[in-house]
Amino acid sequence: MSNENINVALIGNPNVGKTSVFNALTGLNQQVGNYPGITVEKKIGFCKLPHNIKANILDLPGTYSLNASSMDENVVIELLLNKNDKLFPDVAVVVTDVENLKRNLLLFTQIKDLEIPVVLAINMADRMEYKGISLDIPYLEERLNTKIALISTRKKQGIDELKNLIVSYKTLSTEPCLNASAIDQAYFDGLRKTFPNELLYKLWLVITQDVNFRGIEKKEILSALRKPDSELKRLQQKETIKRYQFINDVLRIGQTIDASAAKDFGSRLDRVLTHKVWGYVIFFSILFVIFQSIFSWSEYPMDLIDSGFGWLSNAVATHMPSGILTDLIAQGIIPGIGGIVIFIPQIAFLFLFISILEESGYMSRVVFLMDKIMKRFGLSGKSVVPLISGTACAIPAIMATRNIENWKERLITILVTPFTTCSARLPVYTIIISLIIPDKRVLGFLNLQGLMLMALYVAGFSMAILAAYVLNKVLNIKGKSYFVVEMPNYKLPLFKNVAINVVEKTKAFVVGAGKIILAISIVLWFLASYGPGHDFENADKIVADNLKARNITYDEQTLTNEINSYKLENSYLGLTGKIIEPVIKPLGYDWKIGIAVLSSFAAREVFVGTLATIYSVGDTDEQDPIREKMATETRADGSRLFDLPTGVSLLLFYAFAMQCASTLAIVKKETNSWKWPAIQFTVMSVIAYLAAFTAYQLLQ
Repeated sequence: MSNENINVALIGNPNVGKTSVFNALTGLNQQVGNYPGITVEKKIGFCKLPHNIKANILDLPGTYSLNASSMDENVVIELLLNKNDKLFPDVAVVVTDVENLKRNLLLFTQIKDLEIPVVLAINMADRMEYKGISLDIPYLEERLNTKIALISTRKKQGIDELKNLIVSYKTLSTEPCLNASAIDQAYFDGLRKTFPNELLYKLWLVITQDVNFRGIEKKEILSALRKPDSELKRLQQKETIKRYQFINDVLRIGQTIDASAAKDFGSRLDRVLTHKVWGYVIFFSILFVIFQSIFSWSEYPMDLIDSGFGWLSNAVATHMPSGILTDLIAQGIIPGIGGIVIFIPQIAFLFLFISILEESGYMSRVVFLMDKIMKRFGLSGKSVVPLISGTACAIPAIMATRNIENWKERLITILVTPFTTCSARLPVYTIIISLIIPDKRVLGFLNLQGLMLMALYVAGFSMAILAAYVLNKVLNIKGKSYFVVEMPNYKLPLFKNVAINVVEKTKAFVVGAGKIILAISIVLWFLASYGPGHDFENADKIVADNLKARNITYDEQTLTNEINSYKLENSYLGLTGKIIEPVIKPLGYDWKIGIAVLSSFAAREVFVGTLATIYSVGDTDEQDPIREKMATETRADGSRLFDLPTGVSLLLFYAFAMQCASTLAIVKKETNSWKWPAIQFTVMSVIAYLAAFTAYQLLQ
């Protein structure tokens, strides 16, 4: 039995179902990261193939051809040119869509010219009858010089056949489909003679593309056989025409389309969903449903998680021997981690809805719809994609700006995208909203808390648009750009794809936030449990003397609570909070909230975990859920701390502040300068402070 381990690259145009094929092969056995030196996302999965062969499945960024027009498309070309890369494919699987086979085959013919073993996977075969399409597979295999797997990830058909073809990759022909060098035979013969040890089509890609090729320097090739750029562009056009002539010739016999048999109602649905009035009504109605559901559906699992972590803290404090370690676990680590785990249901529901909208094809319609608005504010239509995807996370959203060709438009999009409400803000929003907005319904079905949550999303998006308008005037952007978006076919979301996406995104959020919160919780517990000088060390005597001097009758529990409160105020953490309190007091915050806000500049979701840790230090009843502790927290005059003015102030601060170190790092990498992230951080912080200050002063 073989124990071979091979690399398999999934390559294809956007919207051909490449991710569905990737999920069908790998399931949850996936890893997500970035390609070395750049911030384009890569996904690697692992699967077992027949004959005990293991495969690393690499899901490459979508590309229409090897004539790259964006940085993520360059990733595909550079990998295919570098045989020394550890991820260089032993076999490439070109995924195509049965309804767009002609366009998809352009990329296929180019990859064949690189003499890599290629399997052609024709996806969405279940739609062939629906669209009146029939294929002559033996003829197509003969003309395209490859093996074809006709698959349907929706019906789970053809995946085993695809695996068998991958396993037998050594038997696949590596001969090209056509002689593309015929576009200028003399020039290509010269290339072949000058560099006899290099693959001809690789040389051509190095000449015409802005890519890295370690085997040979571009200037070395150009110095040997120089052509003007205009001539190279003309040859590229001739190459594309020649390839399409070949594809048309193949499909004339290999593919039959009976238009009368097609049962497509997508165009009629588009007329409604992209309507200049009803399109927006439907979109905002969907948003209403999403935000109502996030609160309604997640209430019970959140209560269960909250009480569960409270019980765990109490159990640790009760059953473990007294000491520093027990206090650290019960009052620091468990409350801190519990403060983020409690929001798993809401985060999962958010990603569930986003995945369904993307899988169904509706999200592309939203992008098209919102493009009409974006143009009025000086943004490219392509800016809508980062702004919408920013509702999940600003980091991949900023990476998505690489598709915007105009630098200034791309820069504006990068700078305003963090205003869009990301999932990291959701824990802060939901816990504050639950404290200041009653859980009541209006008109019988609209939840007030859900309406408030939607208002915050709208506020963030509106601020992004307003900021873009101002930047457009300040940066004085000139020139026009054109927006092209592909409308994928409508389809029922695949449960497996949605489930994998929800699990992976939620896990990434919790693990990413959990690492930060765990570290911060330990530091905060130490700072809150120890303090300098006489006041902290003699807290027991000072508090007892103060109570006696004020003639206050107290029992042992009251004395313990007063001592713990006094120690917290005179701890390292408390003294730090007192220093920053004058700055944050006009916003309605006390020193505890100030510490939480300060720590959350590393990552927004740290806010709740920080308060959970602070309120648990010295707490005699660790079983109280964090929301109850926050609800009962009072000011010096006995009034509620988290009242409406303070709550709205906090919500607006988190809506507009830049509180994500990772996002700042990505902005620096994408702009190649610390200037823009510094400006972004400063301006967003000032806007957040002024908005919070105004809200508190008006509402109190």
